[in-house]
Parts: sequence; C-alpha cells; structure tokens
Amino acid sequence: MKHKLVTWVASASLAAVFSSAVNAAPPSVEMTWMSIANWYFKIGDKRIVMDGYISRLPESLFTASPVYANDLYAYTKEPAGVDIASITKVRDAMLGADKLDLLLVGHSHWDHSWDTPAWARLTGAPMIGGASSCMQAAAQGVAESQCRSVSGGEAISLGNGITMRVVRWNHSGDASNPIQHFARELYRPPIPDAKSAGLRAGVGEDYPNGGGNRAYLFTVDSPEGQLAFFVNNSASAFDLDKDIVVDGVNFGSPLGNLAAAMKDASLTKVDAWIGTGGKPVAEMVVPVLHPKTYLPSHWDGLFNAFWPGMPYPFKDDALKAYLEMQKIALVAETQYFDKFVLSASGVATETNHDVKGKLGFADTKRFSQSLLDAVTHVSSTSLGDDCGEGFQAPSEWAKAFADMGQLRTMPAR
Repeated sequence: MKHKLVTWVASASLAAVFSSAVNAAPPSVEMTWMSIANWYFKIGDKRIVMDGYISRLPESLFTASPVYANDLYAYTKEPAGVDIASITKVRDAMLGADKLDLLLVGHSHWDHSWDTPAWARLTGAPMIGGASSCMQAAAQGVAESQCRSVSGGEAISLGNGITMRVVRWNHSGDASNPIQHFARELYRPPIPDAKSAGLRAGVGEDYPNGGGNRAYLFTVDSPEGQLAFFVNNSASAFDLDKDIVVDGVNFGSPLGNLAAAMKDASLTKVDAWIGTGGKPVAEMVVPVLHPKTYLPSHWDGLFNAFWPGMPYPFKDDALKAYLEMQKIALVAETQYFDKFVLSASGVATETNHDVKGKLGFADTKRFSQSLLDAVTHVSSTSLGDDCGEGFQAPSEWAKAFADMGQLRTMPAR
C-alpha cells in the first residue's frame, strides 16, 4: 500500500535534540555548499549536514557490471576506508566549537552516505536517512539509537518553528543502468573487511541507492513569516511520475509524494529549490514546487579531488533558459563552501571567507582560459556520471580536459 504523510514522533535519543523551543527561528536560512551534494544548513541555532561526503574514492576502484554496461560503478576491486583526517578538518573549520544537531542522508550510494557514519561518531549528532544508510552506519559502529530510518511521508518537528517533511524520491538513470537507478535496499548491515575494516562501495555491493532516495521539504515559521525550501540530491525524469516499489511495498511516485508534502505543509510554492537533474527534471518538478530560486547541486562530478576546490564552472544553458522562462532565479556556485542566505527577500550569496581560508580555498575559483573555452562548448552538468544527469560529454571536450590534466577522462559509453 502507499505511504501517506504522517507526523513522526521522535525517539528518545532524537527528541532531546529536537525538543520544542519557545522562540521561533529567525527568518533566514544559511545554506553552504560543501561540494557534490554536500550541504550545511544553519537554521537559527540548528546545524544540519546533508551527506557530507568529503572522502574521495578513486574511479579506478570501481568496475562495471558484466551484464549492464552502463552500470559503471556496480562493483569494486577491494574494500575502502574513510578519510577521517579530511572530515575532521572540515568539521573544525565549519563548526568550530558549535554542536552539530543532525545528519541527513539523501540516499545510500557511496558519494552520499560514505562519510556520514564518521560524522556521527565525530560529532555525536543523530542521523536520519533510509534503512540502508542506517545499516551502513551500524556496520561502522554507530549505535542503532543514533540513526532513524525514514521511508517518506514523515513530518518531523526540529523545534524553533522548523519542520522537515521527508519525500520519497527516485535516483538518476533509467533502465539502461538498473543496478544504480532502480530502488534497492540492503537487507542487513554490511560486514566490514576483516583486515582493513573497509566496506565495498559498489552500488551493487554495500552501497545500493537505498530504495531510491529521500528528499526533504523544510518550512521555517517565525513571527516575520515563513520560509520554505526543498532539497533533493538525485533525480531522473525517466520515472519521476512512476510509483516506487520495493519488495512489494508501494511508496508512491516522487512527484505525487512531493505534491502530498506540499499540501501537508499548506504550500503552493517554495522560496528555494536545491536540486539536480537539469532541464528534464526541472520541467516536471517546477509545476509542483514553483520555486522562486534554484541552486544547482551534484553537478561537479564524482572523482575530482576535494582540496583543489571546485573543478570547473557551472554551466547549463538549457536549464538556465527554462528557469528564466519560468521567472525562477538561478544562483550558481563559484567555489566550494559558498554560503547562500535565504530570507524573505530571496537568496543572497556570501563568500564565507573565514571558513574557506581555514580550508585553503580561494573565495572564488579562478580557471584557466583553456578550461573556460572548453566549457563554452557544452554544459558543465553534462560531465555526468553523477547523480544528476549522467549524460556523456562530447569526446573532443573530454579530451580537452584530459590534455589539460584538469579532470578525469570520461569513460566510454
């Protein structure tokens, strides 16, 4: 049967963190892009990290499915570990002495949930995500009580006028890469390697997508009014309007679930959408969500090193033209750890100079002219193989990047 929106009552461990507060949250939300689909939200005094994948597993670790050629990351050659030192450095720069209140996982692929258990151990913050994400956390020593599994349809009060609604969603791809795309959950916690204690990162191994995806609709109520934003870290136009069925349980369609969450929140539009999927996804989501501002996410690939910063500039002409036609502002990132402040007047960009300085990032990433020239020929999002589009870049553009040593070589399709 289909799940319906219900009010979720926090377990004892989470209730202490999200107890009701007398004072409403201030009418602004800080949204910091940490790379890929990693976000840090500060809403009043609530601090939330989504995904938080700072480790970078090498592409050479992965092997394709022998059955489905487009399932490029189905299996791995060996187990891998977590880059604790880098996660700790980011935590210290971003949070300082402040407490982290919550960890969110959009879905359970390695480029989203790989580091979340480490964040949980380092900060003590509770996790919310799908069943597979909680099983991955359990395999890495996170207590069962520290991770709450959600299926979609939950309305979770975070206190201070903040409500988060969980929207069951889908993953990028289509029938050509079914292991990556179609909804799949773990049945039990994976078993760490006896020698290295690492896990297998393949989407057909320890890191399936976790039953599709979990997207999150936030509303922030205050005496000055309400703010609302929606965040999803993957999407496919292929079946956004088709029901998600896992082991015979129907979780509804992504678009239907979003419409139900909007209705439950008494919303007809949102102030911001942090999304991915390009124009094909936007054409299906915008009529339901009606966002005022769009912030792109998960467009910068999977395997580019973290510490050099943003690998290339954002560019998606087709998406930009569609958003302009819909009178939706597109606010694109210029560097890792750009901060965006959402208020009643819209989204403002802040350089976040102090945090970037601690991490060694320039305020705005500068690129060589040859790389900029290459980007003019195709949208940056078409580098693909991420959880957004999965398109293949033209061979001459991929070769230009490879010749410059800027990015990995594009795999053949």
